[in-house]
Amino acid sequence: MTDKPFQRVVLTGAAGKLGSVLREPLRALSATLVLSDISELGSPLQAGEEFVVCDLADHGGVAQLVAGADLIVHFGGASQEQAFEPILQGNIIGQFNLYDNALNSGVKRVILASSNHVTGGYRADEVIDASQPMRPDGLYAVSKGYGELLARFYHDRHGLETVSLRIGTCIARPKSARCLHAWLSYGDLVELVRCAALAPSVGCAVVYGVSNNQQSWWRGDDAERIGYKPRDSADSYREELASLRPNDVAPPWQGGNIFMRDYRKPETLGTYKPSEPPVQADPDVSHDC
Repeated sequence: MTDKPFQRVVLTGAAGKLGSVLREPLRALSATLVLSDISELGSPLQAGEEFVVCDLADHGGVAQLVAGADLIVHFGGASQEQAFEPILQGNIIGQFNLYDNALNSGVKRVILASSNHVTGGYRADEVIDASQPMRPDGLYAVSKGYGELLARFYHDRHGLETVSLRIGTCIARPKSARCLHAWLSYGDLVELVRCAALAPSVGCAVVYGVSNNQQSWWRGDDAERIGYKPRDSADSYREELASLRPNDVAPPWQGGNIFMRDYRKPETLGTYKPSEPPVQADPDVSHDC
């Protein structure tokens, strides 16, 4: 027996930057933490950990991965704007495989890494509510919106709970003006996932993954309902950002320079002009979520 709240937790994308941040905190919550990725982990397995190589596009492989789990923390799949095929395999087919098998295996809750980019098409001078329509800034963001729709369907139809985390710019320290609106510290990421895992009843919730930034673009989500109270703030770095990047000017869209990437030419950046002339691109873009 164990006094930990979960017997078996599955973490996809465990070899990624954010998965690596979450590994130790999730191990503290679960008797067995199953780490999964298509890449090797960057450090040895610890007591209570297992590692499973799994391609999310493999329905049978995902079935084996999630069998017996009582919580899935899903950070796997394509993690940035790119050609459509890897997005299709990892984020469209992969997310369906995850939810289909979660239901079949009796999983009670999924914590889904969505992205702030599902609303990246709103202007940077707007403050928006989580209930407003999605305005994705790229095909990656479209795939994340699809994940949120799957979460809604599987909850309304089958009762499977999800907390969709619209993760902002999650890096160790803010690096540009966009972070004043969108930064999520690693510490607040850990707290966000902890709250999403332990809240007694979440239904189908949407929470923007953002620290306590005074200039945040996002309001009216389910953060209070799951008990998430961020402790860090990009405001502490305001003077540092001004001195490091005195000429840093953000694009007019919340998605930053992702909205100026032509999905037909994913190797290019800053050459696509949606509906307004682009200004100098913000050099900091969160590609992980």
